[in-house]
Amino acid sequence: MSDTDLLLREDKPGGIAIVTLNRAPVNALSPALLMEFGALMDQLAADDAVRAVVIRSAFKVFSAGLDLKEAQGFDLAAQQAVVEGLNTGFLRLFACPKPTVAALGGAAIAGGLFFGLASDMRVATPRAQLGLAEVRVGVDFPVGPMEIARATLSPEMLRRLMLSGQPIGAETAARAGIVDTLAEEGELMETALSTAHGLAGHPPRAYAAVKRQIRGDTIARIEAAIAAGANAPEDGWFTDETTAAMRRMIG
Repeated sequence: MSDTDLLLREDKPGGIAIVTLNRAPVNALSPALLMEFGALMDQLAADDAVRAVVIRSAFKVFSAGLDLKEAQGFDLAAQQAVVEGLNTGFLRLFACPKPTVAALGGAAIAGGLFFGLASDMRVATPRAQLGLAEVRVGVDFPVGPMEIARATLSPEMLRRLMLSGQPIGAETAARAGIVDTLAEEGELMETALSTAHGLAGHPPRAYAAVKRQIRGDTIARIEAAIAAGANAPEDGWFTDETTAAMRRMIG
């Protein structure tokens, strides 16, 4: 483990595994980070010593979403790789049979918000901003994130976040049921760990079974779409609008 690793894992007493997003400076998403994240979630799901997982950021920003400067140069293969990463990485988190808690201490935007939406519980500080900016970037949603958002957000909040492309504050998100617990700045991890310990106290097989009852239909739709080729859209992910929209977003 080193400061250059994209992800850091720390095992705490009581079977709590902390996963830290560590791609400086803002945890911008890349195919490598997303696929590594999915593989790590598989490892944690299979590790009998792990009772719950907490996901956090090493930086003030939780995750700014796709690396737009990098993405402007994506060819067809790179576009397909990032779609596969988004579908696969967040499916692995959403389907994890163990309790998962996202500790949102800063902005979680576009793809970066799905670390939270795919988790079981979300703890946030008041300065956290949550948004789905894809429409402003000039792309639609891959099937995995789209299905996870539909399963997690109310129809009203789905419409607001996706069609406006604008973020909301943590307090608004808490009133909408997106954030489960608000924590003061210095208490984020303490609150997230307490939440994880509470969930880890449930009988693990029962927890996994109930979670599958809640999420099983969504998981099946994502898996079926991936099997039908959703990870490799023939025309790529971007349209003729995308690069110009990305340039406007970067400024």
